[in-house]
Amino acid sequence: MITVRAPLQSAGAAALCELAGSQKLLVCVGSGGVGKTTTAASVALWAALAGRRVLVLTIDPARRLANSLGLTEIGNTEVKIPLERLMKAAGSPGGGPATTTRPAGELWAMMLDPKSTLDDVISRVSKDAKTRDAIFENRIYRQIAGSFSGSQEYMATERLYDVYGSGRYDLIVLDTPPVKNALDFLEAPGRLSRFLDRQVMKWFLTPEQDESAVSKRLLLGTSAVVYRLLGHIFGREFLKELSVFFTLFRDLYDGMRERHEAVGRIFGDARTSFVVVSAPNEPSVDVATFFLHELRQRKLRVGAVVVNQLHRARLVNPDVDALIGRPARELSSSLAAQMLARLGAAHRRLRDLAALERQWVTRLAVEAVGPGGGGLPMVEVDRQAVEVHDLVGLLGLHRWLFEARS
Repeated sequence: MITVRAPLQSAGAAALCELAGSQKLLVCVGSGGVGKTTTAASVALWAALAGRRVLVLTIDPARRLANSLGLTEIGNTEVKIPLERLMKAAGSPGGGPATTTRPAGELWAMMLDPKSTLDDVISRVSKDAKTRDAIFENRIYRQIAGSFSGSQEYMATERLYDVYGSGRYDLIVLDTPPVKNALDFLEAPGRLSRFLDRQVMKWFLTPEQDESAVSKRLLLGTSAVVYRLLGHIFGREFLKELSVFFTLFRDLYDGMRERHEAVGRIFGDARTSFVVVSAPNEPSVDVATFFLHELRQRKLRVGAVVVNQLHRARLVNPDVDALIGRPARELSSSLAAQMLARLGAAHRRLRDLAALERQWVTRLAVEAVGPGGGGLPMVEVDRQAVEVHDLVGLLGLHRWLFEARS
């Protein structure tokens, strides 16, 4: 049993508690460098300490966070994170005086390995081992696999399909990749099925065609010149392997399409919520705003908005001399004057930065107001004095994510 303090919550923190305690999938989205991975890991840890069986699926290649989660190597295999070491720390994570005792759940973590994910997909949708091996040995497939394995957002959704369908977890927290275009992740599930569009397959194949018939059609069709040129450049084996590729993938198309449609249903399920993560600056807020718009357009549920890395100037006009006057008076008058001037200037810069960030947070709050006039729950997380690099650091974020006062 692990003792967890009952939080004194803001409205945003209360909403995040509800999401982590009731949903089956939480998807953290936003631009790069805003703390998505740290937020996802901390939310997953909170849910596990609350008694749920949780998987955090992260694509972040930073080894320090991987090590903090207990991952010693990158791979597509779930690793159980021992929670026993947190039993003492969880008793006082910075919350209120009231405590409740809850059974400890389980926390599992997985680092996405793009290179093996597509191979796993092909293995699952192939009708038999012979077909699977033939695809793996095909040079056209190897080239395509190299291209798709570099698409982290596509690989993340493929891996999500597998772990979600396994039924092993009460909650999956998905840390999405820092995409250049926010739509890349939302459109990722159908990428391979669109590439293998049935209309394309029909152009090359009819049900009764074998590999030799495909090759003949390529050589007799309107694109014969192009394919002959490719054959001249890459050799006759190229045309043969191209025909083999389309023949093999003819039977895989339905399986790929079914996976795409299933991921779409998962994203639209009532037990799925998106958490938009941002930093208080223009580029991050622009991406967060775009995500809010696109998620609403696609009728996907946004559960909360998290703003990380906020600076605070709690003293508006501090009397620097009164605060450090005595130590300063022990210095020479010129040195004391310089020190006080620099401290005052530093505070003014901090105050100006905090005011600017507050403007961006306000803009994001306005964008978070839905068509019906209701605003989304927002959670604000101050910039931490030290980087989060272990489980105790993730636990420390709970006072902001789940216990922060408004």
